[in-house]
Amino acid sequence: MQKGKTFIISGPSGVGKSTVLKALLKKRSNLYFSISATTREPRPGEVDGVHYRYMDVDTFRERIANEEFLEYAEYVGNFYGTPKQYVDEAMEVGQDVILDIEIQGALQICDKRPGTPRIFIAPPSWAELERRLTERGTDSPEKVQKRLLRAKVEFQTAHTYDYFVINDTVETAVAELDAILTAEHCKPSDRMEIISGR
Repeated sequence: MQKGKTFIISGPSGVGKSTVLKALLKKRSNLYFSISATTREPRPGEVDGVHYRYMDVDTFRERIANEEFLEYAEYVGNFYGTPKQYVDEAMEVGQDVILDIEIQGALQICDKRPGTPRIFIAPPSWAELERRLTERGTDSPEKVQKRLLRAKVEFQTAHTYDYFVINDTVETAVAELDAILTAEHCKPSDRMEIISGR
């Protein structure tokens, strides 16, 4: 059985990552979506192990000390991180792992695991990103502007990623992601081992 691979997905808020990844997970049965750990309190309706893996600050700090996270960050007084354990367990049974993380987290992972494929998801245009953020109706105009400023910073690093997917339509974006995942498994370093029987 071929071991799974880890894929990093990044992109600005409002680009539609969640929608695209949900459709990709339906299309590919061997995908595992990594659930982040956090020290923040669950919101109404959130379930442990589904939305996040909730833990207290002391436990989180202990796991940092034991190097149990692929990446972690402190944001607005709470810790967020990607536990190694679940990622590695999924890969061992042949599942590909999707990590939906921001740029700083992606850099941390690539330091620890060089060669991890990184995919940047972008909107078809700047105007379209602004429209999506505004029409979501979840943020004030001021917060929308803050998200757009952050998106500009994120776009400045997009050229460092391995792939660049434009989410014009969900179907096209999913087809491109599907092709990228397939191509990453067709590398000689992976296929030669199958033939040689190692």
